[in-house]
Amino acid sequence: MSANIPFAGLTVEAARRALAANLKDNSIESPDLDARLLIGAALDLDHTGLATQAARKIAEDEAAIIETYAQRRIAHEPVARILGRKEFWGLDLHLSRDTLVPRPDTETAVEAALDILRSESRVGHALRIADIGTGSGAILLALLSELPAATGVGTDISAGALATAEMNAQRLGLASRASFIRCDYAAALSGPFDLIVSNPPYIRSADFAALDPDVRDHDPHLALDGGTDGLNAYRAIVPQAASLLAPHGILIFEVGYDQSAPVGEIMRAAGLTLPHPPRADLGGIHRAVMGRKTAF
Repeated sequence: MSANIPFAGLTVEAARRALAANLKDNSIESPDLDARLLIGAALDLDHTGLATQAARKIAEDEAAIIETYAQRRIAHEPVARILGRKEFWGLDLHLSRDTLVPRPDTETAVEAALDILRSESRVGHALRIADIGTGSGAILLALLSELPAATGVGTDISAGALATAEMNAQRLGLASRASFIRCDYAAALSGPFDLIVSNPPYIRSADFAALDPDVRDHDPHLALDGGTDGLNAYRAIVPQAASLLAPHGILIFEVGYDQSAPVGEIMRAAGLTLPHPPRADLGGIHRAVMGRKTAF
């Protein structure tokens, strides 16, 4: 499907409006925002630049880039994939085909971790953090950006994801406090850790067909498929985490919309306590489940 718009010769503002209308006609959510981001990227203009150069004409080479971006978005490729980057927790993260696109829902787990640490006056401590299934490094790097004395390790089974996470750590000036290991979940880690976080695969295998095509057709299935009931990764990670946590250590998971209760039960079965209720995301879904290892 083509955008079918002669962008060359249009003003920047006219091109933005035309692309937004075309995206809307093709049932793309947030067409105005997507058009602004895509036009801005094609022209290397930020929000202010789009405004100050609104009356200038689009050149032929620029029009070709816009047309390519438009076709990719109409085919439901996410804007973040087209641009190769996504903001998460105020950090500009680069992406690859081996990583999920970080989503605002996942920031709920970061918020939960920081709130617990603040309540216990541990933000300035030399904490040791593990991020299981780190992907782009989003959760780990967000936490390290807020915890200046902490160090962390991210694991992933995908070499491509780890390369992306390492690049993000370097770009953000956090490489000296972050390391990355290729392994299945936490298999290669040695404790103790003060905080373990994870956004593991949790989509039920049978639910893939109903996923938004932005996710189904572009995110790596390895990072999405949680098995028949969506809980396979939690069953694997929780026993590992329970043995790796320091006394009073915290385990925080991102979970799917109906998974907070069963994940909590998996934690309890491994001897962890649940001192805090699940934390809801902005949509009201219980998105973060928190467990603690008791001292013994």
